[in-house]
Amino acid sequence: MRIRLSTVGAAATALVLTGTASASGAAAGPPTPTRPTIVLVHGAFADSASWSGVIERLQKRGYPVVAAANPLRGLSSDAAHLRTVINSVHGPIVLAGHSYGGAVMTNAAAGDPDVTALVYIAAFAPDRGESALELSGRFPGSTLGDTLAAVPLGDGTSDLSIRPDLFRQQFAADVPRQQASLMAVTQRPIRDAALSERSGEPAWTRIPSWFLVAGADRNIPVAAQRWMADRAGSRATIEIGRASHAVGVSNPRPVADLIVRAATAR
Repeated sequence: MRIRLSTVGAAATALVLTGTASASGAAAGPPTPTRPTIVLVHGAFADSASWSGVIERLQKRGYPVVAAANPLRGLSSDAAHLRTVINSVHGPIVLAGHSYGGAVMTNAAAGDPDVTALVYIAAFAPDRGESALELSGRFPGSTLGDTLAAVPLGDGTSDLSIRPDLFRQQFAADVPRQQASLMAVTQRPIRDAALSERSGEPAWTRIPSWFLVAGADRNIPVAAQRWMADRAGSRATIEIGRASHAVGVSNPRPVADLIVRAATAR
C-alpha cells in the first residue's frame, strides 16, 4: 500500500507512560519496557546525529531510543556490530535504517525474535546475494558516483565521501545551507567494499516492514525505493515528493510518525 504524505494526517498521539514497582521498591532484573525500544541506524556520509530531529520527537512520545554508530566498514561486519547493539537492548525492538543502514539492519535482524518491525527511510532493503551498489544501479536516477572522492586505505579498498562542494545538491538539497555545510564536514566515509558486499538472508521476509520514499533522492533512485518496498510487502509506504536523501534531517516529523506507526502496529 502506498500513501502520499499530503493525504495523511498526524500519525500518532502521545500516551502517558505508566510503571509498576514492588512493595519494597526494588526492581527484580531489567525492567520490562512499556514500549519498544527504537534503534536507529544511519547510513553512509552521515552519523548518528543525523537522527537528532527524529530522536527528539520519539522521546517526546515516550519511546526509548538508541542511535547506533554504524562502522561503515563492511556489510557483514557492520551487521555483526549492530547485532551486539540489538542484543544489549531489553524487550521488543523497532529497527529504523537510513540509506545503507537499511542493508545493515536487514542482515542484523534476520532470525531475531525481539525485532518486531523494520522501518526503511530512503533505504536499501536487499535480498540475499544483492549489494547496495547493484540496487542503486538497477534503476536510473542516481548521480552519487560523480560526486565521490576516494581515499586509498592501503589494502586495495578505499574510503568514499561526497565532495563538500557537491554535498548539499547531492545529499541534502532541502536542508538549510548552513546545516548542510556542517553535515558535509562531519560526514562519515564508507569503505567501498561495503557497498559491493552481497547481502545475506533478509529480515524483511519474516519481519513486517514500513517504507518512506524520498521523492527527490539523488543517491538511491526513487524507482528503486518503490520497487524494494513493493517486493518486501511493505505494510505501508509513504512518499515525500520533494524530499532529498537526507529526509530524516529535513522532514523529521513524518519520519518519526512512520516509526511510531510501525511500533504501534498489531
